[in-house]
Parts: sequence; C-alpha cells; structure tokens
Amino acid sequence: MLFSRKPLEIPSPEKALPGRAEPIPTAASHVVFDRPLRGDRPDHLETVVFGMGCFWGAERKFWETEGVWLTMAGYAGGTTPNPTYREVCSGQTGHTEVVEIVFDPSRISFDALLKIFWENHDPTQGMRQGNDIGTQYRSAIYTTTDDHYEAATASRRAYGAALAAAGRPNDITTEIAPLDGVFLAEADHQQYLAKNPNGYCGMGGTGVSCPIGAGVSL
Repeated sequence: MLFSRKPLEIPSPEKALPGRAEPIPTAASHVVFDRPLRGDRPDHLETVVFGMGCFWGAERKFWETEGVWLTMAGYAGGTTPNPTYREVCSGQTGHTEVVEIVFDPSRISFDALLKIFWENHDPTQGMRQGNDIGTQYRSAIYTTTDDHYEAATASRRAYGAALAAAGRPNDITTEIAPLDGVFLAEADHQQYLAKNPNGYCGMGGTGVSCPIGAGVSL
C-alpha cells in the first residue's frame, strides 16, 4: 500500500509524488494573532523557517515568543508541489514539517531565535524526533538572507561544540539551506495547540544550552 511504510531516505525528484498545481486549502488567519497568514506585511519584518519535528509544538513555542509577529505550519525542503499532510507523512514528497516565523528584529534577534531552535529539539537524530519517525521530522533551518544563512551555520558549529563539551555526540544532522518556498499546511494544523490545548506536542531538547542568542531586546 502507498502509505503503509515510511522511508527514511528523501526521495529523488523522479520518485517523489506528483502533487498538484494549486495550493491546498488552509486557514485565512492566525487564531492567536488574528492576522492574515498571507498578504502584505510591514517592511521591517524578517522571516526564517525551522523544522523541529512535529510542527504543532514548534509553532506554539514561537507564537509564545516575544517579538514574533506571525507563525504558520507548513512543509518545506521537498519536491512535491502543494503536498497534503498525508502525502508528507508518507515520506514520498521529500518535505519536512516546518514553522514559518515572521519576526521583528528590533524586538528579538535572529540569534535568539536560533537559540530557541537548538535548545527545543534534538538536532542529532536524523530522520526522527523522539518517537516521531520519518523524513518529515528531520531538523532543518531554511533561511531568507545571506546573513541568516551564515549565522545559522555558525550557530550549528557553536552548538556542536557545546554538545561535545557536555559529553554528547556532536554529529548534528540539521539541514541548513536557503529557503525554496513553503507550502502551508491544512487549516486543522495551523495553531493546532491553540485550538487543542491538550493535544500532542512532542517537543524535547538535549538539555544542553546553546551559547548564542542572549535573548530579547524590547
């Protein structure tokens, strides 16, 4: 059966599911911020996309962070255009579950967001996070500027050194790449834990502090 097994390798473009030409239906607005998920935004805002395992808990972590203006659950890093959640979970689209984060750099630094990213999941687990297994749970950072890319790669080195100093393996598997687009997830997945406060979260870190990102500047 097509969806009975979860491969642990990203499919080649030739083997990925075909997807569709039109975006799948999603929510119009953010249920916490009451802002449109797509549309015009203030020019001073910046964007980064993080994959930290299941996007439900990851999205809540960032909408609760001071200085974050908008969050959206989606799929990135794959081949299939406009995939569905079921298709992504099959492991045959190449995508990972992500949170698109729009933030105000005058209120929170990019380094502070990177610190939250590294400390709230385990970036050494490859195609999984805890009991969540599959290519859609891999760790990833997709950047929108050269400066963000350089900061992200530097933070990976810094966190690897911190893991080694703590006696943990430092073989970080996090994928870091320029963003090649995000496909928004279905409406049910947007701000899932705001609508289902007792729902599954699945977030967990290594317990090792990341030596960057002093915090929020108000």
